[in-house]
Amino acid sequence: MLAATVVAPGHSKAVPLMPEFIAPQDGADKQDCERNAVKRWFGKHHAPRCLSDRGQQAPRCAPLRPVYPGDDLFACQPVAKMVTDNGGDFIFTCKEASHKALYDFIDGAEASRHEEKIRKRNTSETFRYRWIEAVPLHGGKDAMPVNWIGFEILDAKGRVKYSMAWVTSLPVSKGGAAEIAACGRARWKIENESFNVMKNHGYELEHNFGHGETFLAMTLATLNLLAFAYHTALDLLEPPWQAAREAAGKRTAFFAHLYSLTGYVVFPSWQVFLVSLTTFTIPPELLKTKKSE
Repeated sequence: MLAATVVAPGHSKAVPLMPEFIAPQDGADKQDCERNAVKRWFGKHHAPRCLSDRGQQAPRCAPLRPVYPGDDLFACQPVAKMVTDNGGDFIFTCKEASHKALYDFIDGAEASRHEEKIRKRNTSETFRYRWIEAVPLHGGKDAMPVNWIGFEILDAKGRVKYSMAWVTSLPVSKGGAAEIAACGRARWKIENESFNVMKNHGYELEHNFGHGETFLAMTLATLNLLAFAYHTALDLLEPPWQAAREAAGKRTAFFAHLYSLTGYVVFPSWQVFLVSLTTFTIPPELLKTKKSE
């Protein structure tokens, strides 16, 4: 599935949005792919949709003015143009191996540069930014112009320890290069704070959804994403939930406590239950009620 997720630099939380499943579509002769899925997702959630019975439906994501990050697969003209034609912006990973014409164009060109010294504990790092504007995305005559930005992290001895490059529709400047690079790197939060949590920290996303002939796997995966979205909202907004999560320590321990306690005690409300998780105590009247039953 194509799992669109809200992330931002400097924030540890990732909020999943409605997914788009990569599966053969009705009437299609070819297998589905990620690029087709991203076009369907974008048409449903960003671009206005024409509905036969209600006219045009307003886009859901466009008013939020999101910047769409994506891996190298999406750094192609159809996807990039789809985003900009509908008033959006993008930051897509751009690898030299798959964008030979683009890198041939910038080879030897004079790039704008900016460096920042970052103090890190007892050592320092150098963040180096380079960018070139109006670079053709591919080698054809109709190539869409994009802005290329390269980013490197150098250790105290000047050795490159991290390197990445993106193409973007955003204007790049000395003041904005660092912010664009930070947004491009934030795409990994989808892997770390979303997929990794759902696979390895209590949701078991990777293990439960291989069965069913038609829609069962999609339904269960969607319910899992919905649960993760609710839990993330509670992590951000609900103090009793936050206190219970902190008391449990690990997310897996929190789920284990939830499962165990509700197997033995009938709690009258979520508030009472969360207090019990936080204080590691069960109200005596609840134990008496359970015993009498």
